[in-house]
Amino acid sequence: MPVLWLSLIVVAISIVMFVSGRQRALRASGGDSRALHSLPNYYGTNALMKAIVPAFGVMILWLLAQPLILQNSVSGMIPDSMLTEGSTMGLVMSEVRRTADGLDNAVAAGFISAGDAASAGADPTTISNMLRDAGQVVTSDISQPILNAAQAYREMSATSSSLMTIVVLLLALAGGAWGTMQSGTEFRARNVVERGVLTILIAAASVAILTTIGIILSLIFNTVEFFRLYPAIDFFTLLEWSPSFSGRGGTSSLGILPLLWGTIYISIVALFVAVPVGLFSAIYLSEYATPRVRGIAKPLLEILAGIPTIVYGLFALLTIGPLLVSVFGEDGTGWMGGGRSVMTAGIAMGIMLIPFVSSLSDDIINAVPQSLRDGSYAIGATRSETIKQVVLPAALPGIVGAVLLAASRAIGETMIVVLGAGAAARLSLNPFEAMTTVTAKIVSQLTGDSDFASPEALVAFALGISLFVLTLGLNVFALYIVRKYREQYE
Repeated sequence: MPVLWLSLIVVAISIVMFVSGRQRALRASGGDSRALHSLPNYYGTNALMKAIVPAFGVMILWLLAQPLILQNSVSGMIPDSMLTEGSTMGLVMSEVRRTADGLDNAVAAGFISAGDAASAGADPTTISNMLRDAGQVVTSDISQPILNAAQAYREMSATSSSLMTIVVLLLALAGGAWGTMQSGTEFRARNVVERGVLTILIAAASVAILTTIGIILSLIFNTVEFFRLYPAIDFFTLLEWSPSFSGRGGTSSLGILPLLWGTIYISIVALFVAVPVGLFSAIYLSEYATPRVRGIAKPLLEILAGIPTIVYGLFALLTIGPLLVSVFGEDGTGWMGGGRSVMTAGIAMGIMLIPFVSSLSDDIINAVPQSLRDGSYAIGATRSETIKQVVLPAALPGIVGAVLLAASRAIGETMIVVLGAGAAARLSLNPFEAMTTVTAKIVSQLTGDSDFASPEALVAFALGISLFVLTLGLNVFALYIVRKYREQYE
């Protein structure tokens, strides 16, 4: 049964149990809800939760575990001879899953009979042609081991899905019946429901933590695998980035320093654009603008935050780059040879960060107590003197935190760099030369049909964890400064 239909059935069962639990509670009290410990809806909610929560919980865990279990079971059918140079078990299993999905879709569309798809003696070439005619597989012919593994995968997947449907429905019915039977006058339904809701909220809050842990573990495991194939000392000390997919990394120079320099250099240029404009606009909006002007200007300024970064990248490529070339190119000083450069990406990224700096700085300046301003005015200071000597010093820790958060946002940007800065990994102080960043190289290393067992592909995870540590340090430092500021003025 499809997961959507199964979910709808579970929801329908839960609604029926809600009504049954509520009515049973009212019957137990003789129709007088004052004789119940809790309101009637709590008894219905108790039955609903005991029907829907275990059923959905088991279904989610089943769906997460099923692919891993099936893959481990089917992988034994793949002979070692198929794991040739440039191939891995993961790539072979991806082909098995694609073939199994293609067989399912082709059977559902009527291109292949169920018997042909499941036949142990089916000819792989015939099946490949049928799937290709059905628009399911466009790669090379399927080998016999792949076809056998795909057939086994389909069979086990169908059996597992049927078993999951039975287990989930039984849990929903049993849990709902149990919750309905508890609907008596002495049952503390409100307490049970509130504890259940608290548990659900804790589980929802734990998703973010578990997701972060999963991301970190995936980065760590693949980074460790990379450093088994490539020396860590070379990765952190080489001044050259020159990956070569020939020879499985034997001739590659994978030094992170040119990428880190490009990342930091472009981020500095972006901050030089974003911080003054964003801070000055925040000062104007919070200290000088009338409520009417502020109500119009602030939303218009924050529209910049809603523009996709790919649009900023195109703006950098088609507008900022040619403009800089016309000023600093062959017709000007001759410093700039092409439209892609550090300045092109930095200016576009700085424009993107303006609403980020402006909004945070505006909130921080508005949080400065009015009594500080009043005291400054009382001793004869002007508005500009009050802003320079009272408001900004008081808001400085928060503003620094906002700038650091903007810096971490700039370090993690990808699309603007890909389109505006180029792809050259170099160590240079010339802001009119093309450079690249860590994020851009992560994209390039994982794009295309690359072998994930090679150093050139695994290096993306080492780059990712390095970038993660860098941005995490900036975020922690920024949050520390902001928290210190809040403790002082709240």
